[in-house]
Amino acid sequence: MTEQPQRACSGPPASHSSAYPAGLRTKGGTRPAHPSDIDQQDHQRRCPADGRQLYRVADVMRLLSMSRSVIYEQIRSGRLRSVKQGRTRLIPASAITDYITLLEQEARKL
Repeated sequence: MTEQPQRACSGPPASHSSAYPAGLRTKGGTRPAHPSDIDQQDHQRRCPADGRQLYRVADVMRLLSMSRSVIYEQIRSGRLRSVKQGRTRLIPASAITDYITLLEQEARKL
């Protein structure tokens, strides 16, 4: 049986297996950070909830609560990265995360 490489944002990292069984707690009430827990948190931060890698414009409109024209305006200005597959415009999950980070940085400057 061959092991297939894991795709980015396809689910929790393959190496994620908790060293602490469910329900096991330390004296302080929480378990110590395990390296794979940090990987899991990073994965959750970088990938939208459904785990897809590419989104159509209509999906991004729903995710970001923005109109189609605003999405395309952000793509044209370079603030939201996109790719084309044939005639379809697709937005990578990482581009959505980067765009949200950009918006948060701009909000802090105000």
